[in-house]
Amino acid sequence: MKSQRQAAILRSVRAGGVASQSHLVRILAREGFDVSQATVSRDLKELGLLRLRGPDGDMRYGSTGEVMSGGDDKGLRRMAPQFLLAAEPTGNMVVVKTSPGNAQGLAAVLDAAHLDGVAGTVAGDDTILVVCSREMDPDKICVKMMEYALEQG
Repeated sequence: MKSQRQAAILRSVRAGGVASQSHLVRILAREGFDVSQATVSRDLKELGLLRLRGPDGDMRYGSTGEVMSGGDDKGLRRMAPQFLLAAEPTGNMVVVKTSPGNAQGLAAVLDAAHLDGVAGTVAGDDTILVVCSREMDPDKICVKMMEYALEQG
């Protein structure tokens, strides 16, 4: 349920127009999610979403990737030690295992970090496929992922 809710939050934010947490609670209710503002607040934090000033001057929720130059791994540093369980290279990809319900949030912060050698991610409930850039060795991405997982805050 959490991963589906967080996916709905990401869709809503990417579509634009999410001005407040209470507005997002109403959007999620229309999609069948009965959540409190506190739950939405935690989800926004886990997904690395924050309020940004749009070109029109209005505040809207957006991805941390929208304000990063060169990437920011703060979200990855916060989430990986909690949720990343294992990483295994396979072909030009890395299979990352997470605790149940946390793959999509971790994939979002991994994408936002813009790590060298990571072309993109695809996330399910507890598994992320990390697609490596052509020239990147998946073993190096595995090592990097596990370094994030083993960091102590």
